[in-house]
Amino acid sequence: MGRLGLSVIRVKADHRLPDCCFVEDTAVVFGGKAVISYMGIGSRIHEPLEIRKVLADYKKICFIKAPAAMEGGDVLKIGKKVYIGLSRRTNQYGIQQVRSFISEDGYRIIPVKTENILHLKSACTYIGNDVILLYPGHFDRGAFSRYTKIIVPKGEAYGANCLSINGKVLVPKGFPHTKKLIENEGFETIVVEMSEFRKGDGSLTCLSVIF
Repeated sequence: MGRLGLSVIRVKADHRLPDCCFVEDTAVVFGGKAVISYMGIGSRIHEPLEIRKVLADYKKICFIKAPAAMEGGDVLKIGKKVYIGLSRRTNQYGIQQVRSFISEDGYRIIPVKTENILHLKSACTYIGNDVILLYPGHFDRGAFSRYTKIIVPKGEAYGANCLSINGKVLVPKGFPHTKKLIENEGFETIVVEMSEFRKGDGSLTCLSVIF
């Protein structure tokens, strides 16, 4: 990650938790605050413990509490706009609790109902310069009407999850048409091998918490 201008803090793995590498779901950072998730499935309930310890050195910690559920893969931040997917893993109570933590800081929460995907960012990511990358059919595209949209081609749905860092877009290997569409919008791309993570239903954004 050094070539992207980032410092990396590694979170201790817990080998009892097979999904713990998908750290994005455990917390979302909003400026000086870190919202710690209450996971939407029981097998992942202990995953936020280690990330909470790390983030407590840098951010004010806020906790999502049951009956709320919220996972970071459903949270798409674009400046002060925060799009949160209503999904199998994030419920209305979770959205309400996030709003209570960050609305005073000028953030606007926009719920987006999803269908037939695990998280909102499974089918939609923001890559900068007012450009949204999306695979249609899983939510109302009208929520993103003000943005330029790159529509991911049929057969490349997994390519809808890309990670934008400091002007470069990380793209999963094996989705050449999506990569070309991103480059046509003026972005520099970096191809990343993701086949092993894909076997566990993980994508590029799943593997980090950016702050």
